[in-house]
Amino acid sequence: MTVLNQAPENKFAYVVVAARRARQLMAGAPPMVDHPRSHKPTRVAIEELNAAILEYQLPGDPAGEDEKEGKRRKS
Repeated sequence: MTVLNQAPENKFAYVVVAARRARQLMAGAPPMVDHPRSHKPTRVAIEELNAAILEYQLPGDPAGEDEKEGKRRKS
């Protein structure tokens, strides 16, 4: 997996990354932006993502990973 620091092009991935970062902020992680425009964790996470400050990893193809590890899915 590669580490990315730009906003994902896929809307679903964008929402997932922002939600995970918002959960980190709610748990007490400090914001990565100097002066966030909002105090709400979701808004701060979106601001970090749009500013390309936030680094994240997107998982690869799940089917390909299962084959590499020798795991089989149950039907």
